[in-house]
Amino acid sequence: MDSMILSMRGITKEFPGVKALADVSLNVRRGEIHAICGENGAGKSTLMKVLSGIHPFGTYEGQIFFEDELCEFKSIIIHQELALIPELSITENLFQGNEVARHGVINWYEATATAKELLARVGLSENPDTLIKNIGIGKQQLVEIAKALAKRVKLLILDEPTAALNDADSTHLLNLLDGLRHKGITSIMISHKLNEIERISDSITIIRDGRTIETLNVKADGINEDRIIKGMVGRDLDHRYPPHVPTIGEMLVEIRDWSVLHPDDSSRYVVQGATLNIRRGEIVGLAGLMGAGRTELARSIFGQSYGHKVSGELFKDGKALHLKNVSQAIDAGLAYVTEDRKTLGLNLHDSVKASITSAAVRKLRHHGAVDDNLEIVAANKYRKDMKIKTPSVNVGVATLSGGNQQKVVLGKWMFTGPDLLMLDEPTRGIDVGAKYEIYEIINRLADSGRGVLMISSELPELLGMCDRIYTLSEGVITAEVPREKADQETLMRYMTQGKIQRKMVQQ
Repeated sequence: MDSMILSMRGITKEFPGVKALADVSLNVRRGEIHAICGENGAGKSTLMKVLSGIHPFGTYEGQIFFEDELCEFKSIIIHQELALIPELSITENLFQGNEVARHGVINWYEATATAKELLARVGLSENPDTLIKNIGIGKQQLVEIAKALAKRVKLLILDEPTAALNDADSTHLLNLLDGLRHKGITSIMISHKLNEIERISDSITIIRDGRTIETLNVKADGINEDRIIKGMVGRDLDHRYPPHVPTIGEMLVEIRDWSVLHPDDSSRYVVQGATLNIRRGEIVGLAGLMGAGRTELARSIFGQSYGHKVSGELFKDGKALHLKNVSQAIDAGLAYVTEDRKTLGLNLHDSVKASITSAAVRKLRHHGAVDDNLEIVAANKYRKDMKIKTPSVNVGVATLSGGNQQKVVLGKWMFTGPDLLMLDEPTRGIDVGAKYEIYEIINRLADSGRGVLMISSELPELLGMCDRIYTLSEGVITAEVPREKADQETLMRYMTQGKIQRKMVQQ
Protein backbone atom coordinates (compact mmCIF):
# COMPACT_ATOMS: atom_id res chain seq x y z
CA MET A 1 0.00 0.00 0.00
CA ASP A 2 2.93 2.34 -0.71
CA SER A 3 1.73 3.79 -4.04
CA MET A 4 -1.02 6.37 -4.36
CA ILE A 5 -3.91 5.26 -6.59
CA LEU A 6 -5.97 8.45 -6.25
CA SER A 7 -5.19 12.08 -5.50
CA MET A 8 -7.82 14.84 -5.49
CA ARG A 9 -6.30 18.29 -5.13
CA GLY A 10 -7.99 21.59 -4.34
CA ILE A 11 -11.49 20.46 -5.29
CA THR A 12 -13.98 23.32 -5.12
CA LYS A 13 -17.61 22.91 -6.13
CA GLU A 14 -20.32 25.56 -5.97
CA PHE A 15 -24.09 25.43 -6.38
CA PRO A 16 -26.27 28.56 -6.61
CA GLY A 17 -25.81 30.30 -3.27
CA VAL A 18 -23.85 27.43 -1.71
CA LYS A 19 -20.16 26.46 -1.74
CA ALA A 20 -20.42 22.71 -1.21
CA LEU A 21 -16.65 22.04 -1.39
CA ALA A 22 -13.82 24.45 -0.69
CA ASP A 23 -10.26 23.38 -1.59
CA VAL A 24 -10.79 19.74 -0.56
CA SER A 25 -7.90 17.30 -0.91
CA LEU A 26 -8.00 13.51 -0.70
CA ASN A 27 -5.18 10.98 -1.11
CA VAL A 28 -5.92 7.26 -1.27
CA ARG A 29 -3.30 4.53 -1.30
CA ARG A 30 -3.57 1.45 -3.48
CA GLY A 31 -5.20 -1.54 -1.77
CA GLU A 32 -6.56 0.30 1.25
CA ILE A 33 -10.06 0.93 2.59
CA HIS A 34 -10.29 4.69 2.96
CA ALA A 35 -13.26 6.07 4.89
CA ILE A 36 -14.73 9.53 4.45
CA CYS A 37 -16.54 10.87 7.51
CA GLY A 38 -18.44 14.06 8.19
CA GLU A 39 -21.79 15.40 9.25
CA ASN A 40 -24.70 15.51 6.83
CA GLY A 41 -24.11 18.38 4.44
CA ALA A 42 -20.35 18.33 5.00
CA GLY A 43 -19.75 17.59 1.31
CA LYS A 44 -18.91 13.85 1.32
CA SER A 45 -21.35 12.76 -1.37
CA THR A 46 -20.65 15.86 -3.48
CA LEU A 47 -16.94 14.98 -3.45
CA MET A 48 -17.73 11.45 -4.60
CA LYS A 49 -19.99 12.77 -7.36
CA VAL A 50 -17.09 14.89 -8.59
CA LEU A 51 -14.84 11.86 -8.42
CA SER A 52 -17.24 9.61 -10.32
CA GLY A 53 -18.08 12.10 -13.05
CA ILE A 54 -21.66 12.80 -11.99
CA HIS A 55 -20.45 16.38 -11.60
CA PRO A 56 -18.33 16.37 -14.78
CA PHE A 57 -15.05 18.05 -15.51
CA GLY A 58 -15.58 21.78 -15.97
CA THR A 59 -18.24 22.11 -13.28
CA TYR A 60 -15.67 22.18 -10.48
CA GLU A 61 -12.21 23.55 -9.77
CA GLY A 62 -9.22 21.38 -8.90
CA GLN A 63 -7.45 18.32 -10.23
CA ILE A 64 -7.98 14.57 -10.03
CA PHE A 65 -5.12 12.13 -10.57
CA PHE A 66 -5.87 8.43 -10.94
CA GLU A 67 -2.84 6.15 -11.17
CA ASP A 68 -0.68 9.26 -11.69
CA GLU A 69 -2.68 10.42 -14.70
CA LEU A 70 -4.63 13.67 -14.74
CA CYS A 71 -8.15 12.73 -15.76
CA GLU A 72 -11.89 13.16 -15.57
CA PHE A 73 -12.52 10.19 -13.33
CA LYS A 74 -15.53 7.92 -13.89
CA SER A 75 -16.20 4.94 -11.69
CA ILE A 76 -18.84 2.74 -10.18
CA ILE A 77 -20.71 3.96 -7.13
CA ILE A 78 -22.59 1.58 -4.85
CA HIS A 79 -25.22 4.02 -3.71
CA GLN A 80 -27.15 4.06 -0.48
CA GLU A 81 -30.12 3.94 -2.87
CA LEU A 82 -29.41 0.93 -5.05
CA ALA A 83 -28.72 1.33 -8.77
CA LEU A 84 -30.28 -2.00 -9.79
CA ILE A 85 -33.39 -2.59 -11.90
CA PRO A 86 -35.83 -4.71 -9.85
CA GLU A 87 -37.64 -6.24 -12.84
CA LEU A 88 -34.45 -7.58 -14.43
CA SER A 89 -32.55 -10.70 -13.46
CA ILE A 90 -29.26 -10.75 -11.59
CA THR A 91 -27.41 -11.57 -14.82
CA GLU A 92 -29.09 -8.75 -16.72
CA ASN A 93 -28.18 -6.30 -13.96
CA LEU A 94 -24.59 -7.51 -13.71
CA PHE A 95 -23.89 -6.86 -17.38
CA GLN A 96 -26.11 -3.86 -18.01
CA GLY A 97 -24.04 -1.56 -20.23
CA ASN A 98 -21.30 -4.18 -20.23
CA GLU A 99 -23.02 -6.95 -22.16
CA VAL A 100 -21.26 -10.19 -23.11
CA ALA A 101 -21.82 -9.99 -26.85
CA ARG A 102 -20.38 -11.00 -30.19
CA HIS A 103 -21.32 -9.21 -33.42
CA GLY A 104 -24.03 -7.34 -31.53
CA VAL A 105 -25.71 -10.48 -30.14
CA ILE A 106 -25.68 -11.19 -26.38
CA ASN A 107 -24.24 -14.56 -25.45
CA TRP A 108 -26.54 -15.47 -22.55
CA TYR A 109 -24.82 -18.81 -21.93
CA GLU A 110 -21.48 -17.09 -21.35
CA ALA A 111 -23.11 -14.27 -19.39
CA THR A 112 -24.85 -16.71 -17.03
CA ALA A 113 -21.68 -18.73 -16.50
CA THR A 114 -19.70 -15.57 -15.72
CA ALA A 115 -22.49 -14.35 -13.44
CA LYS A 116 -22.20 -17.55 -11.38
CA GLU A 117 -18.47 -16.97 -10.98
CA LEU A 118 -18.98 -13.36 -9.93
CA LEU A 119 -21.70 -14.26 -7.44
CA ALA A 120 -19.44 -16.92 -5.93
CA ARG A 121 -16.73 -14.28 -5.44
CA VAL A 122 -19.09 -12.20 -3.29
CA GLY A 123 -20.47 -15.19 -1.42
CA LEU A 124 -23.86 -15.53 -3.14
CA SER A 125 -25.33 -18.84 -4.28
CA GLU A 126 -28.38 -17.28 -5.94
CA ASN A 127 -29.59 -18.48 -9.35
CA PRO A 128 -28.42 -15.78 -11.82
CA ASP A 129 -31.88 -15.87 -13.43
CA THR A 130 -33.52 -14.67 -10.18
CA LEU A 131 -35.16 -11.25 -10.46
CA ILE A 132 -33.55 -8.55 -8.32
CA LYS A 133 -36.90 -7.76 -6.69
CA ASN A 134 -37.01 -11.29 -5.29
CA ILE A 135 -33.81 -11.05 -3.24
CA GLY A 136 -33.22 -9.13 -0.01
CA ILE A 137 -31.53 -5.77 0.33
CA GLY A 138 -28.33 -7.31 1.71
CA LYS A 139 -27.98 -9.60 -1.31
CA GLN A 140 -28.70 -6.68 -3.62
CA GLN A 141 -25.72 -4.84 -2.16
CA LEU A 142 -23.55 -7.87 -2.91
CA VAL A 143 -24.88 -7.96 -6.48
CA GLU A 144 -23.78 -4.32 -6.78
CA ILE A 145 -20.25 -5.30 -5.82
CA ALA A 146 -20.33 -8.25 -8.24
CA LYS A 147 -21.44 -5.78 -10.92
CA ALA A 148 -18.38 -3.68 -10.17
CA LEU A 149 -16.12 -6.73 -10.31
CA ALA A 150 -17.59 -7.59 -13.73
CA LYS A 151 -15.99 -4.38 -15.00
CA ARG A 152 -12.61 -5.29 -13.45
CA VAL A 153 -12.84 -2.31 -11.15
CA LYS A 154 -9.72 -1.03 -9.41
CA LEU A 155 -11.46 1.41 -7.09
CA LEU A 156 -14.84 0.90 -5.43
CA ILE A 157 -16.81 3.85 -4.09
CA LEU A 158 -19.39 2.85 -1.49
CA ASP A 159 -21.90 5.41 -0.23
CA GLU A 160 -23.55 4.13 2.99
CA PRO A 161 -23.35 0.48 1.84
CA THR A 162 -24.64 -0.98 5.13
CA ALA A 163 -27.27 1.67 5.96
CA ALA A 164 -30.20 -0.65 5.16
CA LEU A 165 -28.58 -3.92 6.29
CA ASN A 166 -28.96 -5.92 9.47
CA ASP A 167 -25.91 -6.85 11.54
CA ALA A 168 -25.34 -10.20 9.82
CA ASP A 169 -25.52 -8.77 6.30
CA SER A 170 -23.36 -5.81 7.30
CA THR A 171 -20.70 -8.13 8.69
CA HIS A 172 -20.74 -10.21 5.52
CA LEU A 173 -20.31 -7.16 3.31
CA LEU A 174 -17.47 -5.77 5.43
CA ASN A 175 -15.72 -9.13 5.38
CA LEU A 176 -16.04 -9.11 1.59
CA LEU A 177 -14.42 -5.67 1.40
CA ASP A 178 -11.62 -6.94 3.60
CA GLY A 179 -11.11 -9.86 1.21
CA LEU A 180 -11.05 -7.53 -1.81
CA ARG A 181 -8.47 -5.37 -0.03
CA HIS A 182 -6.16 -8.36 0.23
CA LYS A 183 -6.57 -8.85 -3.53
CA GLY A 184 -5.43 -5.30 -4.21
CA ILE A 185 -8.82 -3.65 -4.81
CA THR A 186 -9.06 -0.20 -3.25
CA SER A 187 -12.29 1.02 -1.61
CA ILE A 188 -13.55 4.45 -0.58
CA MET A 189 -16.37 4.13 1.93
CA ILE A 190 -18.79 6.77 3.22
CA SER A 191 -20.61 5.66 6.35
CA HIS A 192 -22.19 7.06 9.50
CA LYS A 193 -21.69 3.75 11.31
CA LEU A 194 -18.53 4.72 13.14
CA ASN A 195 -18.03 1.28 14.71
CA GLU A 196 -17.77 -0.17 11.20
CA ILE A 197 -15.42 2.62 10.10
CA GLU A 198 -13.16 1.96 13.07
CA ARG A 199 -13.17 -1.76 12.39
CA ILE A 200 -12.58 -1.92 8.64
CA SER A 201 -10.73 1.25 7.58
CA ASP A 202 -7.03 1.84 7.09
CA SER A 203 -7.37 5.62 6.78
CA ILE A 204 -10.09 8.17 7.50
CA THR A 205 -10.47 11.58 5.91
CA ILE A 206 -12.77 13.92 7.83
CA ILE A 207 -14.67 16.67 6.01
CA ARG A 208 -16.45 19.49 7.83
CA ASP A 209 -18.39 22.33 6.18
CA GLY A 210 -17.00 21.47 2.76
CA ARG A 211 -13.35 21.50 3.86
CA THR A 212 -10.80 18.80 4.58
CA ILE A 213 -10.09 18.76 8.33
CA GLU A 214 -7.64 15.87 8.65
CA THR A 215 -6.68 12.39 7.51
CA LEU A 216 -6.13 9.78 10.22
CA ASN A 217 -4.22 6.51 10.16
CA VAL A 218 -6.56 4.21 12.06
CA LYS A 219 -4.04 1.76 13.50
CA ALA A 220 -0.99 3.99 13.85
CA ASP A 221 -2.97 6.82 15.49
CA GLY A 222 -5.06 4.53 17.71
CA ILE A 223 -8.31 5.98 16.38
CA ASN A 224 -11.64 5.27 18.14
CA GLU A 225 -15.21 6.48 17.68
CA ASP A 226 -14.85 9.41 20.07
CA ARG A 227 -11.82 10.69 18.14
CA ILE A 228 -13.72 10.46 14.84
CA ILE A 229 -16.69 12.34 16.33
CA LYS A 230 -14.43 15.11 17.61
CA GLY A 231 -13.08 15.62 14.10
CA MET A 232 -16.55 15.60 12.57
CA VAL A 233 -18.29 18.03 14.92
CA GLY A 234 -15.25 20.03 16.07
CA ARG A 235 -15.68 19.17 19.73
CA ASP A 236 -16.00 16.25 22.10
CA LEU A 237 -19.51 14.82 22.27
CA ASP A 238 -20.00 13.99 25.94
CA HIS A 239 -23.24 12.08 25.40
CA ARG A 240 -24.56 10.21 22.36
CA TYR A 241 -28.09 10.57 23.74
CA PRO A 242 -29.47 13.70 25.43
CA PRO A 243 -30.33 13.27 29.12
CA HIS A 244 -34.07 12.91 29.64
CA VAL A 245 -36.35 12.34 32.60
CA PRO A 246 -39.75 11.18 31.29
CA THR A 247 -43.08 12.37 32.60
CA ILE A 248 -45.34 9.44 31.77
CA GLY A 249 -49.07 10.07 31.89
CA GLU A 250 -52.34 8.35 31.03
CA MET A 251 -52.75 5.51 28.57
CA LEU A 252 -52.74 6.90 25.03
CA VAL A 253 -52.87 3.96 22.63
CA GLU A 254 -53.63 0.27 23.15
CA ILE A 255 -53.28 -2.38 20.47
CA ARG A 256 -54.78 -5.79 21.23
CA ASP A 257 -54.39 -9.11 19.41
CA TRP A 258 -53.26 -7.37 16.21
CA SER A 259 -52.72 -9.64 13.19
CA VAL A 260 -51.77 -8.84 9.61
CA LEU A 261 -51.64 -11.12 6.58
CA HIS A 262 -49.05 -10.61 3.84
CA PRO A 263 -50.57 -8.50 1.02
CA ASP A 264 -49.46 -10.97 -1.67
CA ASP A 265 -49.75 -14.24 0.29
CA SER A 266 -52.98 -14.48 2.27
CA SER A 267 -51.82 -17.69 3.94
CA ARG A 268 -48.85 -16.03 5.69
CA TYR A 269 -48.97 -13.81 8.77
CA VAL A 270 -46.46 -10.97 8.94
CA VAL A 271 -47.82 -9.91 12.35
CA GLN A 272 -49.71 -12.28 14.62
CA GLY A 273 -51.51 -11.57 17.90
CA ALA A 274 -49.50 -8.45 18.77
CA THR A 275 -50.51 -6.62 21.96
CA LEU A 276 -48.78 -3.43 23.09
CA ASN A 277 -49.52 -0.01 24.56
CA ILE A 278 -48.07 3.48 24.71
CA ARG A 279 -48.71 6.14 27.36
CA ARG A 280 -48.59 9.89 26.98
CA GLY A 281 -45.08 11.20 27.50
CA GLU A 282 -43.57 7.77 26.83
CA ILE A 283 -41.05 6.66 24.23
CA VAL A 284 -41.62 2.98 23.47
CA GLY A 285 -39.14 0.99 21.37
CA LEU A 286 -39.79 -1.83 18.95
CA ALA A 287 -36.78 -4.12 18.35
CA GLY A 288 -36.50 -6.95 15.88
CA LEU A 289 -34.30 -8.37 13.16
CA MET A 290 -34.92 -7.46 9.53
CA GLY A 291 -38.09 -9.23 8.41
CA ALA A 292 -39.47 -9.56 11.95
CA GLY A 293 -42.53 -7.46 11.07
CA ARG A 294 -41.69 -4.12 12.72
CA THR A 295 -42.49 -1.89 9.73
CA GLU A 296 -45.48 -4.04 8.80
CA LEU A 297 -46.92 -3.61 12.29
CA ALA A 298 -46.51 0.17 12.30
CA ARG A 299 -47.87 0.65 8.78
CA SER A 300 -50.88 -1.57 9.41
CA ILE A 301 -51.73 0.50 12.49
CA PHE A 302 -51.40 3.64 10.37
CA GLY A 303 -54.68 3.30 8.50
CA GLN A 304 -53.98 -0.20 7.16
CA SER A 305 -51.36 1.19 4.76
CA TYR A 306 -49.83 -2.29 4.67
CA GLY A 307 -51.21 -5.79 4.79
CA HIS A 308 -54.26 -7.89 4.05
CA LYS A 309 -57.14 -8.64 6.43
CA VAL A 310 -55.81 -6.59 9.32
CA SER A 311 -57.56 -7.68 12.51
CA GLY A 312 -57.44 -6.79 16.19
CA GLU A 313 -58.45 -3.83 18.34
CA LEU A 314 -57.02 -0.32 18.41
CA PHE A 315 -57.90 2.14 21.18
CA LYS A 316 -56.89 5.76 21.62
CA ASP A 317 -57.70 7.52 24.87
CA GLY A 318 -59.97 4.58 25.70
CA LYS A 319 -62.06 4.86 22.52
CA ALA A 320 -62.03 2.21 19.78
CA LEU A 321 -60.69 3.30 16.41
CA HIS A 322 -61.57 1.67 13.11
CA LEU A 323 -59.14 3.16 10.62
CA LYS A 324 -59.53 2.13 6.99
CA ASN A 325 -57.04 4.51 5.35
CA VAL A 326 -54.22 6.95 6.01
CA SER A 327 -56.48 10.01 5.96
CA GLN A 328 -58.54 8.56 8.80
CA ALA A 329 -55.35 7.76 10.72
CA ILE A 330 -54.12 11.35 10.37
CA ASP A 331 -57.51 12.70 11.47
CA ALA A 332 -57.37 10.39 14.51
CA GLY A 333 -54.02 11.88 15.59
CA LEU A 334 -51.62 9.22 14.29
CA ALA A 335 -48.47 9.86 12.23
CA TYR A 336 -45.90 7.52 10.70
CA VAL A 337 -42.38 8.53 9.66
CA THR A 338 -41.28 5.96 7.10
CA GLU A 339 -37.86 4.29 7.05
CA ASP A 340 -37.56 5.15 3.33
CA ARG A 341 -37.59 8.93 3.31
CA LYS A 342 -36.63 9.32 -0.37
CA THR A 343 -39.33 7.03 -1.79
CA LEU A 344 -42.21 7.06 0.70
CA GLY A 345 -41.44 10.05 2.92
CA LEU A 346 -40.84 12.80 0.39
CA ASN A 347 -41.61 13.88 -3.13
CA LEU A 348 -38.12 14.90 -4.21
CA HIS A 349 -39.57 17.24 -6.86
CA ASP A 350 -41.24 19.36 -4.15
CA SER A 351 -39.86 22.35 -2.28
CA VAL A 352 -39.08 22.21 1.43
CA LYS A 353 -42.21 24.31 2.00
CA ALA A 354 -44.52 21.95 0.10
CA SER A 355 -42.95 18.90 1.75
CA ILE A 356 -43.52 20.17 5.29
CA THR A 357 -47.15 21.08 4.70
CA SER A 358 -48.15 18.21 2.37
CA ALA A 359 -49.78 15.93 4.98
CA ALA A 360 -52.08 18.64 6.39
CA VAL A 361 -52.78 21.07 3.54
CA ARG A 362 -56.34 21.44 4.87
CA LYS A 363 -54.93 23.62 7.67
CA LEU A 364 -53.80 26.17 5.09
CA ARG A 365 -56.99 26.48 3.08
CA HIS A 366 -58.70 29.84 2.95
CA HIS A 367 -61.92 30.09 0.93
CA GLY A 368 -61.09 26.78 -0.74
CA ALA A 369 -57.53 27.66 -1.78
CA VAL A 370 -54.16 27.25 -0.09
CA ASP A 371 -53.05 30.49 1.55
CA ASP A 372 -49.43 30.99 0.42
CA ASN A 373 -48.61 33.23 3.36
CA LEU A 374 -49.86 30.68 5.88
CA GLU A 375 -47.83 27.98 4.13
CA ILE A 376 -44.63 30.04 4.28
CA VAL A 377 -45.17 30.86 7.97
CA ALA A 378 -45.80 27.19 8.81
CA ALA A 379 -42.80 25.96 6.83
CA ASN A 380 -40.48 28.53 8.39
CA LYS A 381 -41.69 27.61 11.87
CA TYR A 382 -40.65 23.99 11.39
CA ARG A 383 -37.49 25.03 9.59
CA LYS A 384 -36.54 26.89 12.79
CA ASP A 385 -37.89 24.34 15.29
CA MET A 386 -36.20 21.41 13.52
CA LYS A 387 -32.98 23.35 12.77
CA ILE A 388 -33.27 22.49 9.07
CA LYS A 389 -30.21 23.82 7.24
CA THR A 390 -31.52 25.39 4.05
CA PRO A 391 -31.18 28.89 2.57
CA SER A 392 -34.93 29.05 1.98
CA VAL A 393 -38.06 26.93 2.34
CA ASN A 394 -38.58 27.49 -1.39
CA VAL A 395 -35.57 25.39 -2.44
CA GLY A 396 -36.02 21.81 -3.61
CA VAL A 397 -35.99 19.23 -0.85
CA ALA A 398 -33.75 17.08 -3.06
CA THR A 399 -30.92 19.60 -2.57
CA LEU A 400 -30.80 18.99 1.18
CA SER A 401 -28.50 16.55 2.95
CA GLY A 402 -29.94 13.28 4.27
CA GLY A 403 -30.13 14.53 7.85
CA ASN A 404 -31.96 17.69 6.83
CA GLN A 405 -34.34 15.70 4.63
CA GLN A 406 -35.11 13.56 7.68
CA LYS A 407 -35.90 16.69 9.68
CA VAL A 408 -38.25 17.81 6.90
CA VAL A 409 -40.09 14.48 7.15
CA LEU A 410 -40.38 14.92 10.92
CA GLY A 411 -41.64 18.46 10.43
CA LYS A 412 -44.17 17.24 7.88
CA TRP A 413 -45.75 14.88 10.39
CA MET A 414 -45.45 17.27 13.32
CA PHE A 415 -47.47 19.76 11.28
CA THR A 416 -50.39 17.31 11.34
CA GLY A 417 -50.53 17.68 15.15
CA PRO A 418 -50.29 13.97 16.05
CA ASP A 419 -50.82 12.44 19.48
CA LEU A 420 -48.92 9.28 18.50
CA LEU A 421 -45.83 9.51 16.33
CA MET A 422 -44.44 6.23 14.95
CA LEU A 423 -40.82 6.59 13.91
CA ASP A 424 -39.37 3.90 11.64
CA GLU A 425 -35.55 4.06 11.59
CA PRO A 426 -35.63 7.83 12.29
CA THR A 427 -31.83 8.28 12.20
CA ARG A 428 -30.84 5.87 9.43
CA GLY A 429 -28.01 7.19 7.30
CA ILE A 430 -27.42 10.44 9.20
CA ASP A 431 -24.46 11.63 11.23
CA VAL A 432 -24.00 11.74 15.00
CA GLY A 433 -24.60 15.48 15.24
CA ALA A 434 -27.87 15.36 13.33
CA LYS A 435 -28.87 12.25 15.30
CA TYR A 436 -28.46 14.14 18.55
CA GLU A 437 -30.70 16.94 17.27
CA ILE A 438 -33.37 14.41 16.25
CA TYR A 439 -33.15 12.73 19.65
CA GLU A 440 -33.80 16.11 21.26
CA ILE A 441 -36.84 16.58 19.02
CA ILE A 442 -38.16 13.14 20.03
CA ASN A 443 -37.71 13.98 23.73
CA ARG A 444 -39.56 17.28 23.26
CA LEU A 445 -42.42 15.42 21.58
CA ALA A 446 -42.74 13.10 24.56
CA ASP A 447 -42.47 16.00 27.01
CA SER A 448 -45.40 17.69 25.24
CA GLY A 449 -47.64 14.76 26.20
CA ARG A 450 -47.46 12.84 22.98
CA GLY A 451 -46.59 9.17 22.66
CA VAL A 452 -43.71 7.86 20.53
CA LEU A 453 -43.26 4.39 19.05
CA MET A 454 -39.65 4.11 17.89
CA ILE A 455 -38.41 1.37 15.53
CA SER A 456 -34.66 1.01 15.14
CA SER A 457 -32.15 -1.61 14.02
CA GLU A 458 -29.56 0.01 16.29
CA LEU A 459 -30.03 -1.49 19.73
CA PRO A 460 -27.85 1.15 21.47
CA GLU A 461 -30.23 3.77 20.06
CA LEU A 462 -33.28 2.04 21.56
CA LEU A 463 -31.49 1.55 24.87
CA GLY A 464 -30.44 5.21 24.94
CA MET A 465 -33.85 6.66 24.08
CA CYS A 466 -36.70 4.38 25.15
CA ASP A 467 -38.62 3.96 28.41
CA ARG A 468 -39.80 0.47 27.44
CA ILE A 469 -38.90 -1.85 24.58
CA TYR A 470 -40.98 -4.55 22.91
CA THR A 471 -39.16 -7.28 20.99
CA LEU A 472 -40.60 -8.80 17.84
CA SER A 473 -39.65 -12.11 16.20
CA GLU A 474 -41.32 -13.67 13.16
CA GLY A 475 -44.29 -11.33 13.56
CA VAL A 476 -44.84 -12.15 17.23
CA ILE A 477 -44.11 -9.88 20.20
CA THR A 478 -41.85 -12.01 22.39
CA ALA A 479 -41.08 -9.69 25.32
CA GLU A 480 -41.74 -6.34 26.96
CA VAL A 481 -38.59 -5.03 28.62
CA PRO A 482 -38.44 -1.97 30.91
CA ARG A 483 -35.47 0.36 30.58
CA GLU A 484 -33.98 -0.82 33.89
CA LYS A 485 -33.71 -4.42 32.66
CA ALA A 486 -32.77 -3.73 29.05
CA ASP A 487 -29.39 -4.48 27.52
CA GLN A 488 -28.28 -5.67 24.09
CA GLU A 489 -27.92 -9.31 25.12
CA THR A 490 -31.42 -9.45 26.62
CA LEU A 491 -33.02 -7.82 23.59
CA MET A 492 -31.16 -10.03 21.13
CA ARG A 493 -32.20 -13.15 23.03
CA TYR A 494 -35.87 -12.28 22.68
CA MET A 495 -35.46 -11.02 19.09
CA THR A 496 -34.23 -14.47 18.02
CA GLN A 497 -36.54 -16.76 20.00
CA GLY A 498 -39.16 -17.28 17.36
CA LYS A 499 -42.84 -17.76 18.00
CA ILE A 500 -43.06 -18.07 21.76
CA GLN A 501 -45.52 -16.65 24.23
CA ARG A 502 -44.87 -13.00 25.09
CA LYS A 503 -42.97 -12.36 28.29
CA MET A 504 -42.83 -9.37 30.60
CA VAL A 505 -39.33 -8.96 31.99
CA GLN A 506 -39.73 -8.33 35.69
CA GLN A 507 -38.42 -5.07 37.08
